[in-house]
Amino acid sequence: MSKRPVPEAAPTHRAGNVVIVGRPNVGKSTLLNRLVGTKISITSDKPQTTRQQVTGIVTRADAQVVFVDTPGYQIEHRSVLNRAMNRSVAAGLERVDVVVWVVEALVCDERDEAVARLLRGGIPVILAVNKTDTVKDKKRLLPFIARVAGLRDFTAVIPISAAKGWQMNDLLGAIVPLLPEGPPLHDADDVTTVNERFLAAELLREKLFRQLGDELPYATTVEIERFQENGNLRSIQASIVVDREGQKAIVIGKGGQKLKVIATAARRDMERLFGGKVFLEVWVKVRRGWADSDASLRRLGYGN
Repeated sequence: MSKRPVPEAAPTHRAGNVVIVGRPNVGKSTLLNRLVGTKISITSDKPQTTRQQVTGIVTRADAQVVFVDTPGYQIEHRSVLNRAMNRSVAAGLERVDVVVWVVEALVCDERDEAVARLLRGGIPVILAVNKTDTVKDKKRLLPFIARVAGLRDFTAVIPISAAKGWQMNDLLGAIVPLLPEGPPLHDADDVTTVNERFLAAELLREKLFRQLGDELPYATTVEIERFQENGNLRSIQASIVVDREGQKAIVIGKGGQKLKVIATAARRDMERLFGGKVFLEVWVKVRRGWADSDASLRRLGYGN
C-alpha cells in the first residue's frame, strides 16, 4: 500500500517594522531610498534634512519590511523644533521589531553614543556601518567596527554603502529572520504610508537645502496651502516659511531667479514621483520664531 505524499509546509511569511536611527548626516535617508528602490525620503549633504518620520515599504515574496526613517538625533541647537525631532526619534523606537543603527565609517563620537543610549534592550539591533566606499584603506574598518561593536550587543554588524548600493541584500537578509511571522501589513504595491501632500512639501524643502547656503535652510520650512488632484494633474500652492525679512529676499533672489530655480527643480521631482503633471505655485512668507513656537510647529505638522 503506497503512502500518501506529505504536503509541503507553506513557506513562512514575515512582516514587521524596522526603525532606522543615527546621528545627523550618516546617510539614513539615502539608505531608505536605496532599500525601497525609489526616492521617498529627501536628502542633502546638510544635517537636519529629515525632520519627521518617513516610511518606506519593501515587499518580497517571503516578507514585508516597513522601514521608518527618523531625524538625526540632536545633542546641540536645542530649539523647540530640535526637541520635536528628538521626540520623533524616541517615538520611532516604540512598537518596533528591529532597529538598524547607522554610523559613518571611521566616525563614532559623542553624537553616536547619545543614540546608542536610546536603544533599549530586548529589541534586535543591527549595526550598519555606512559610507565604507569612502574609506581608501579598508584595513582601518576592522578595528573601528570592533570598537563600535563593543558599545552594546548587536544581532549583526554589516558594512554598507547606501550611496553605492553595497550589501543591501545582506542587510535585508539579516533583518527578515528577525521579523515576526505574519501576513503583509500593507498592499504589495505600496512603497510608503505618507501622503502626496507631505511628499510635495518635503521635495520643495529639499531644494532649499540644496540651493541655499549653509545656514539659511535651517531657518526655513514649507507649508502646503492647497493640494488638488484632477485626473493626472496636481495643482499645488506652497509657502516657503522663513524667520526674518532678510531671508525672504535671499530665497527669492534677484528678479525672482532663485525662487524660480527652487520651484522648477521641486516640480520636476514631484512629476517623477507622482507620475503626472504638476502645476506648482510658490510664495515666501515671514513667520518670526516659527522653529521655537509650539503653535507654529503644530500648524506646520511638526511635533505631533
